[in-house]
Amino acid sequence: MEIRLVAHDPAWGGRFTEEAAAIRAAIGPWLTGGVEHVGSTAVPGLAAKPVIDIMAGVADLDASRDCIEALAGLGYLYAPYRTDVMHWFCKPDPAARTHHLHLVPTGSPRWHQVLSFRDLLRRDPAAAAEYATLKRTLAARFPDDREAYTDGKAELITRLLAGGGSPQTP
Repeated sequence: MEIRLVAHDPAWGGRFTEEAAAIRAAIGPWLTGGVEHVGSTAVPGLAAKPVIDIMAGVADLDASRDCIEALAGLGYLYAPYRTDVMHWFCKPDPAARTHHLHLVPTGSPRWHQVLSFRDLLRRDPAAAAEYATLKRTLAARFPDDREAYTDGKAELITRLLAGGGSPQTP
């Protein structure tokens, strides 16, 4: 699937809200944290792949395995990816994704890092601009390689989360 970035769409927030309600209804008993809009579609003004990224907090991965069947009823397909840190799903299918769902333990480093990075991009326009530039560069360099695209963002994300800030930040 080609990596295609588009301008921010204000409708993404509404699409998340609608989907989050369905997710809460389907797996509410397993939720120990929020159902959060994450990723670039959660950051106003940031270009993104037009896929709504959702992270839902669970107690642990073993205790949330039954969610796989429950989420299938919403059209989510489970894909064993990074199974040591999350249960990952896409909707409606791997070739035409509209949503990604990550079930992540709320006490895990991943839970905190993803939310911290989203919040950083929302409050720091220079960091968001630097991230957008990197995303465009990586999408052009790796248009058909999601792993390389994702891996290419890791260093910047780590630096920004460590408080290194953006060189563009005053």
